[in-house]
Amino acid sequence: MQNYGVFDIIGPRMVGPSSSHTAGAAKLGLMARKIAGEDVKKAKITLYGSFATTGPGHGTDKAVVAGILGLAQDDPRLRYSMLLAREADVDATVELSDEPVDHPNTARIELEGADGKKTLLIGQSVGGGNILVTNVNGLEMKFSGEYPTLIVRHTDVPGVINMVTLILAKEQINVAFMRVFRQGKRGGACMVIETDTPVGERVRQLIKDWCDPVTEVFSV
Repeated sequence: MQNYGVFDIIGPRMVGPSSSHTAGAAKLGLMARKIAGEDVKKAKITLYGSFATTGPGHGTDKAVVAGILGLAQDDPRLRYSMLLAREADVDATVELSDEPVDHPNTARIELEGADGKKTLLIGQSVGGGNILVTNVNGLEMKFSGEYPTLIVRHTDVPGVINMVTLILAKEQINVAFMRVFRQGKRGGACMVIETDTPVGERVRQLIKDWCDPVTEVFSV
């Protein structure tokens, strides 16, 4: 017998009409903003599958832009996000693609900050307002954003995982879930570590300073 959560029955707190096409879309935009780590000046959003075909009628385009602006899924200003983007001098464009994808509610979000730094996120709205991030800056991964999440990009060499988890243990940060993804042996790799408490800037810097092959550390 299948188990159902409360959000499967009544849905999350949100500005409607759809938990998948609206609430999940806003979460994807907000996650992309968090990963970018700064105010966004330019956003290119590509919607696929049902996001592209029926999403505009549910405000999917507006929801993603709202998230990029830092608005939560239940913010009443969500429906005015395009106007708010113009007022904030954020150049936001939305494209609808008929390219086939693995999941019907898929968005590709490309952001550019004031200093020219670029961030790419590809993710899915998987129902009930929940999301799954599948790619960040060209590296495949999977995480939901339901827990504080630490992402460590590094070179695939022995000892890096041990060093990162040792630092977390010394800092009394408990690991809830952990996955490791790599592009190939001795190539680019990524640790996605979901924790019980947020990982602050000091700990992120410790990881970067002490783990030689680490190239990027950020948390959301």
